[in-house]
Amino acid sequence: MSRGDDGQDTYREFTEAVNMKPRELSTWLETDESKQVGWHKGGRSGGGESVGHESGRKIIDLLRRKRADLSEGDYKHMRKVVGYVRRHMAQRPSGDVRDTKWRWSLMNWGHDPLK
Repeated sequence: MSRGDDGQDTYREFTEAVNMKPRELSTWLETDESKQVGWHKGGRSGGGESVGHESGRKIIDLLRRKRADLSEGDYKHMRKVVGYVRRHMAQRPSGDVRDTKWRWSLMNWGHDPLK
């Protein structure tokens, strides 16, 4: 953790950025839309799971764990999630975003911009 941060700021920022409940996120990750978006290690043709989809599974785990049981690696992932959500929200397209890859990608990271 960064100097002067006992994880409290990271935890607060993470819980503010992630506005989907674990069950809601889990259900979302099963959809075709969820699997269509995101960057895949090794490129799109590399198949496999996208980075955001994998992150979504980690987020579900983090949300279900007790705060006292979180490791430094968990906090590192929380900071990654917060950074992603902030950057992505700054790129919001105009118009109705309901059925956009922009929204779907954010939802893979646990944030539904329509909430």
